Amino acid sequence: MRRNVAKLLMALALVLVLPATATPALAQQGGAPDLAALRDQLQAQRLELARQERLLNEQRARLERLEDQLLGRMRGAGLGPGAQDGAPQAADAGASVQSVEQVGAPPEDRTDPPEVAVLADQGSIMTKAGRITIEPSVEYARTDRNRFVFRGIEVPQSVLVGVFDINESRQDVLTAAMTARLGLSNRLEVGARLPFVYRDDTAVLVPLVQNPPQSGVGTVDSSTDGSGLGDIELFARYQLTDGSGGWPFLIAGVQGIIPTGRDPFEVSRNALGNATQSATGAGFWAVAPNLTLLLPSDPATLFASIGYTFNFGKNIGRRISDALIERVKPGGAPNATLGVGIALNPQLSLSFAYAHTWQFATKSRIRPISISNGVETIGEPIRSKTRDLQIGRFLFGVGYRVNARTTINWTVEMGATDDASDIRTTLRIPFSLN
Repeated sequence: MRRNVAKLLMALALVLVLPATATPALAQQGGAPDLAALRDQLQAQRLELARQERLLNEQRARLERLEDQLLGRMRGAGLGPGAQDGAPQAADAGASVQSVEQVGAPPEDRTDPPEVAVLADQGSIMTKAGRITIEPSVEYARTDRNRFVFRGIEVPQSVLVGVFDINESRQDVLTAAMTARLGLSNRLEVGARLPFVYRDDTAVLVPLVQNPPQSGVGTVDSSTDGSGLGDIELFARYQLTDGSGGWPFLIAGVQGIIPTGRDPFEVSRNALGNATQSATGAGFWAVAPNLTLLLPSDPATLFASIGYTFNFGKNIGRRISDALIERVKPGGAPNATLGVGIALNPQLSLSFAYAHTWQFATKSRIRPISISNGVETIGEPIRSKTRDLQIGRFLFGVGYRVNARTTINWTVEMGATDDASDIRTTLRIPFSLN
C-alpha cells in the first residue's frame, strides 16, 4: 500500500510541474508537435491518477473490513474499548489493523451432539441417516452387603432378647451385550440391546446369640449361579434441537424392557424356599422415557439427564416356602444424572458425573400357609411393602476416538449409597457402518 501511495504522490508532482515547464518550451521552439505531446502526456497522467484513486478506494474498503474484524474479536474476548486498563482501544486498533489479516474461516456452529462416555444408557451422539452403529460391550458389577439383624424384643437398659445374626451377601454379575442402532434420519434413531448374563450369588447367615439355644438353626451358607439371556431392551431417540444460537442439544428417548431373562420367581428352589440358581432378568415389563441435555462449551461439555422407569406388576401365583405369592408390583424409579465432559484433544475426552435413582417400594400381596395336623391352610391376603431404595453413583468415563467411525468408551461407577452396587465398570466400542 505504501508503494501505491508513493506512485500517487509522484503522479501529482508531475502534474504540477508540467505546466511550469511547458511554456518555456513552446516559447523557445513554438512547434505544434511539442504541444500535442504534452497533451498526450497529461491525459496519460490523468488516467494513471484515476487508476490510483480506484486502488486507493479498494485499499480503504479492505482496511475498514479488517478493522471491523479486529474490533469484533476484541469485543468477543472482552478486550474492547473500555473493557479494562491497558486494553487496546479503537484508535489503537485502527493504527495497528494494517498488520492483521484473516486466515482461514471462523468455526461453524456444530449440528451434532457431542459424545459423552458416561451416558451409556441414554447415549449422546446420534446415528446418521442410513447408517448402522454396532456397539459390543462388556460390563462387570460387584455388590457386597453386610447387615446386622436382630429379631426379638428390647427391655429397659438395652437388654436384647431374641435372635442375632449377620447377613452377608455378595453378588457378581458379568454382562456381555450387543447393541445395534439404525439412523432413520439425522435426528431419529431406533435400536435394540441383546444382553447375555452370568451371575454368581453368595449368602452367609451366621447366628451369634440364639434363644432358645436348641432351635436347630445354624449357619446357612448358600451359593448359586446362573447364566443365559438377559432382558432385551428396545429404544428410540429423537434430537429435538440442533444446538445453534447457543442453545443446548436436547434428545428425547424412550426405552422398553422385555422380561426375556430368567424370572426370579421361576428359578428352582429348595424346601426352605431358597433359590438354587440365579435369575438373569428382572421378571417385569418396564418403560423408561428420558430426556438428555448437552451444552458444548469448548473444551468442556455440560450434560444432564432425567428419566422415569415405569414397572408393570404381574400375578405370580407361586408358593415359596410357607407363603403363596399372588401379585407383585415393583415401584417406579425416577432418576437423574449431572456431569461434565472435558475434551483433552480431538481424540481423548474425560467425563465426570453423579447419578441418582430413587427406587420406590415394591408392593406384594401374599397369603400365608399354615400346617396343622398335616393339613395346609391358606390364610387371608396380606399386603406387604418394602422400603424405598436410594441408589447414588459417582461416574467416571474415558473416551478415545480411534477414527471417524470407531470410539472406545470405558466407564466406572462407584456406589455412593448403601443400596448401590459397590462398583460397576463397562467397556463399549461402538463403530458405524454404512
